Amino acid sequence: MKEFYMQLALNEAWKYQFLTYPNPAVGCVILNKNEKILAIEAHEKAGLAHAELNAISHALKKIKPEISLPKEANALHQFICKNHQGAFKDAIAYVTLEPCSHQGKTPPCAKLFSELGFRKIFISVKDENDAAKGGGDFLKNQGIEVEFGILEKEGKNLLKPFLKWQKGQLKLFKLALSMNGSSFGKIVSNELSRTYAHKIRSIIDLLVVGGETIRVDKPTLDARLCQGKAPDICILSHNKLESFDQNIPLFKVPNRKIYTQIPKKAKFLMYEGGENFLKTFKNEMDLFLIFQSSILNNKKNVTIPLNLKPLYKNFLGSDTYGIYELE
Repeated sequence: MKEFYMQLALNEAWKYQFLTYPNPAVGCVILNKNEKILAIEAHEKAGLAHAELNAISHALKKIKPEISLPKEANALHQFICKNHQGAFKDAIAYVTLEPCSHQGKTPPCAKLFSELGFRKIFISVKDENDAAKGGGDFLKNQGIEVEFGILEKEGKNLLKPFLKWQKGQLKLFKLALSMNGSSFGKIVSNELSRTYAHKIRSIIDLLVVGGETIRVDKPTLDARLCQGKAPDICILSHNKLESFDQNIPLFKVPNRKIYTQIPKKAKFLMYEGGENFLKTFKNEMDLFLIFQSSILNNKKNVTIPLNLKPLYKNFLGSDTYGIYELE
């Protein structure tokens, strides 16, 4: 059963992969003392509650639906510590990453588990970050049972994007395909898929596109579907920037920087394009985000020899999507 509960935490965390930048994606499952699931939650965005605090707050709301919880993470932490009334005595948690032991923008999750009287914490991956590590030792010193290594391989897969970014730069290629494997057409995937892509656009350092995409699709390349900040753009083309029609919508987006070379300061890059763009840059990519719609069309299919290993697959309405790495 340990693996079952940890897989639930991992699955929830994957739903927010890339969206937590510059924090890692983390998931948490809370069980009461009778091992009944109270909450399955994840860290959703940098600055918001960590997965553990998010899960505990949802669990407390389930136990005490009459209470009104503050939204800000520090205030939420303090409120729960003052108003839990023993609701989590001998509770159990499954966390994909070792709970933090330091006060950052949000409070230390290890301390929260201790104050609420949790009995046992199962952890997939030990945190090696100097600032955040040590939560497991802290919990043990508080008399809480701690077990590491539950689905550790899967937990490390979840952390791969964060660790790659942390070491220097993360390059993600986003591709949308019809059911028969064609990337042609201005709109290929459904609105849920496009919204997820827009959420990623809103937090990346740079969106990289080819000149062919600009000339043919005449896109805006913003983050309007999530009301997010439009990304800065790098256009990789043999033609000079001045040669593009300046009435194309992407050039009209306010406060946007447009580059013709990738700036060194950009650490999280998303490449968007079709078959030719993928063929050019596939070997440089760390990860691939591929959407596949439920629509068949009569356009040319992508025919690139590329061996991909799936790290995660799920549905977004009628679309499927996956996060892959090269074999």
